[in-house]
Amino acid sequence: MPGLPRTLVVMALQAESDGVFETAAVPVLYCGVGKVNAAIALTRELCRYLRAQEPLPLVLNFGTAGSRVHPSGALLACHEFVQRDMDVRGLGFALGVTPFDAAPAVLTFEPVFTRLPAAVCGSGDSFATGDCDVACGVLDMEAYALAKTCWITGATFGCVKYVTDGADHAAAADWQGNVHKAASEFLTLYRDVRESPDRVNLPP
Repeated sequence: MPGLPRTLVVMALQAESDGVFETAAVPVLYCGVGKVNAAIALTRELCRYLRAQEPLPLVLNFGTAGSRVHPSGALLACHEFVQRDMDVRGLGFALGVTPFDAAPAVLTFEPVFTRLPAAVCGSGDSFATGDCDVACGVLDMEAYALAKTCWITGATFGCVKYVTDGADHAAAADWQGNVHKAASEFLTLYRDVRESPDRVNLPP
């Protein structure tokens, strides 16, 4: 199964690409909304590499997020990921900790986009419109699942989030108005990796 891309772009929705990647003939894996959809879609895609006996790709997740810390319009690199909705405090586990799991509560990767400010990404199966009790700078719905899939399989993972809203009462309208605005910047970041690897920090 030849021809699998060495850099795999993953986004939740086509609205986040706004046709920019398609125009540039860059394939994108659209994983859908939420952690379950994200994990299934990326696992299926990485299995294609394994069946073809090809090395796993660099997985790049570009997407949107809300934030109570960073302003709308900010572009942030994420290399630490938490589950903001994992709540098993009733059994004595801290908020964000998955019981009896080999993976740490905070998944950490080597930074890829070192020229961008960093933020911890908290993923959950809810559209954030209020405070989050788990420490994180941006809130999305897929990145932790993508990160954990890469952590388990050993794939290299990079992630950039564009802040569309303040994760508040106006978040829905703000997200709808801003979801497409970072598409060109995402494409530039992708090209930085593909064409100028010295501008990013990639593992050997």
